Amino acid sequence: MSHDHGIDPEQGDKRVGVAIVANLILTVAQVIGGILAGSLALIADALHNFSDVASLVIAFGARKIARRPADVRMTFGYGRVEIVAALINYTTLIVIGLYLIYEGGMRFIDPPEVKGWVVVILGSVALAVDALTALLTYSMQKGSVNIRALFLHNLSDALASVAVIVGGSLILLFDMRWVDPLITILIAAYILYLAFTEIGGVIHTLMLGSPPEIDTDSVINSVIDVDGVTEVHHVHFWQMGEHEAALDTHVVIDIQRWDDLEEIKLAIKTRLENEFGIRHSTLEFERSDRMHQDAEKYGHG
Repeated sequence: MSHDHGIDPEQGDKRVGVAIVANLILTVAQVIGGILAGSLALIADALHNFSDVASLVIAFGARKIARRPADVRMTFGYGRVEIVAALINYTTLIVIGLYLIYEGGMRFIDPPEVKGWVVVILGSVALAVDALTALLTYSMQKGSVNIRALFLHNLSDALASVAVIVGGSLILLFDMRWVDPLITILIAAYILYLAFTEIGGVIHTLMLGSPPEIDTDSVINSVIDVDGVTEVHHVHFWQMGEHEAALDTHVVIDIQRWDDLEEIKLAIKTRLENEFGIRHSTLEFERSDRMHQDAEKYGHG
């Protein structure tokens, strides 16, 4: 579920809604302007903005769905939909980045005539809209990978708009038409850098990877250190949502302390929450005289 750092969820939705409208209007204007001006860099920026519109719509829907409570069909709740939305958005960025590199390379072979003044004007408008959208999502992105994907979209858009303005100015002043495809490729390279940098963490979460901020060995040692516990095995760490670390493990209890099972369980759960922030744990207890033999520490081996 989203954590918007003090921003009311409904207020956050309104911010995203404003960003959707602003970017949609900008995209239409840039496509028309890019065609009229003959500028691939401007169309590249428009495509990037269009991907932002799609990303904003996906993120908006994901935020709404993520707030639904768990039910019979989704017993873990719907919070992970925001992780899926982030994956879609980063994948879109990668596809667009690769396409723009291809198109920019083709234009290097035969740079077309470009109307620099149209590029500069629409690039300036785009910069204003990108800056507005980045401002709307900045405070929200600190607690949500879904909104962070959006914020990076907008940040890269703002930088791309600056590059488009510079390119249009060079074309106006010096007729340097090759600058347009060069800027297109630079924009694409930056898009790819952002996407590949961030997508790994999203995939890690969806693959049920261990929460990156938690030292799993420290957690295991802390559980074993509870009085009455002799061993821990079949350990599984994962994230139910972006901010919800979970643990599933077998805990071996000294046969002499079996009658104290409830007390030991409470001690383990208290330690997990207080020391590591793990509020969801599923513990299966085994007596030391009937424990699994040769069990692996992690997994089901």
